Amino acid sequence: MEMVERLAYYGVRQVSSLYATDAASNGGLGLVGADVGIIFLFWALMQSFVPVLTGGISDRVGYKETIFASTVIKILGYLLMAWFPTFWGFMAGALVLAFGTGIFKPGIQATIVKATSRENSSMAWGIFYQTVNIGGFIGPLLAAQLRQLQWSHVFYACAAIISLNFLLLLTYKEQDRDERLAHRAKVKSGEIQEVSLWQDSLAELLRPILIWYMVLFSGFWFMLMAFWDVAPLYFRDWVDTSVMIQHLFGADGTSNPVWIFLLGMTQDGQRIQPEGLVNINAMMIMLFCFIVAGWSAVIRATNSMAIGTFLAAAALLLIGGFNYVWIMVLAIVCFSIGEMLSSPKSYEFMGNIAPAQKKAMYLGFSQLPLGIGWSLEGFFGQYLYGEFGSKDTMSRHVLLDLGMPATDVAAVPVGEAFQKLVEVSGRNADALTNQLYAANNVGVAWYLIGAVGLVAAAGLYAYGRWTYQLKE
Repeated sequence: MEMVERLAYYGVRQVSSLYATDAASNGGLGLVGADVGIIFLFWALMQSFVPVLTGGISDRVGYKETIFASTVIKILGYLLMAWFPTFWGFMAGALVLAFGTGIFKPGIQATIVKATSRENSSMAWGIFYQTVNIGGFIGPLLAAQLRQLQWSHVFYACAAIISLNFLLLLTYKEQDRDERLAHRAKVKSGEIQEVSLWQDSLAELLRPILIWYMVLFSGFWFMLMAFWDVAPLYFRDWVDTSVMIQHLFGADGTSNPVWIFLLGMTQDGQRIQPEGLVNINAMMIMLFCFIVAGWSAVIRATNSMAIGTFLAAAALLLIGGFNYVWIMVLAIVCFSIGEMLSSPKSYEFMGNIAPAQKKAMYLGFSQLPLGIGWSLEGFFGQYLYGEFGSKDTMSRHVLLDLGMPATDVAAVPVGEAFQKLVEVSGRNADALTNQLYAANNVGVAWYLIGAVGLVAAAGLYAYGRWTYQLKE
């Protein structure tokens, strides 16, 4: 069920920044970075903080029931995106989708916790994370092909995909269901007094071990969401993926439909689309996560998280320093290893420190660092890239320098300024791209984002030493 949910979710999520900033003439929303940042900010707040409450509800109501409700809500979110291709339509769809996703996660993750022990949890979370990324790998590839036909096809397809979970729910059996029902019966009869969910959640959240975890690990999520949100824009603007295709298939590219699909290529087989390049991340996790999980099983969870966060930060700094496609591939591989060391271990860590009757609650808490990091990145990532890395923004500056009136430059639709510059200057598009890249410090946004990760990695290492002393 998680794999199906991720297939649909990443089919939309990984191309959302491309859709939002694509020119209206191409079927996109034609939004500037700051507007996209507002949508991503509220998307992040909704999706990340809803599980803090719904995790506890899942423990009390039942995992199967909340998974069913979330599936209905998520279908509506995808349909809203398809029906209303405007800023507010996409905002509404994103918020509904985020609410449904926030309900979905605690029940699924708590099922993993209840079905494993400390002895096998590292491998279990690794396999789970690997399986999830099968969906995360296929979803963007479907979107890469469907969006070349029409953007709305992406949203309708994802609504259809997530509906498959209704069938899978028929086979789902909740772990410890009888124990949960017996506990609820005792609460109802008054035999057990249960504090309100808000009070219970707040009391747990105020534990110092959770507060510092949320603050420090949010740095990792800040980077991860920047990779998903900003890297597609950077690859679209500055990375010539045709070089990679020529190295792999020759000067004429490929017409093989299998390769075109698996690599997320344009339909002419000449270039890899931005989401195809980003999707190397999901492919790495899909193929190698169980190997990394086996290796990380002998490392304390906090140390693994610190090492992974450092590798992810190093990868983003590498992206900021270059735009050669094979270096981008190397950076994505490095980032993926960092993610495999960090993200699964964070769920393992939270599951291990959670009290027996509060597993879903604590797995809901695990979304808080994501919420903090994603909320900050949702705005600042788009803003920083819009200021320092956007080819559209830089093209407008050059048009002004060439003497085009400011009113005429402002009238150029978002996403079409570079093409206008090509027409005005009469120069080759690739040559102009190289000139703009050389004349501007495009990597500034990545340097700032990577610096956040380096600070977080150092903090996680210190946090690990502190928690180890507490255990002793």
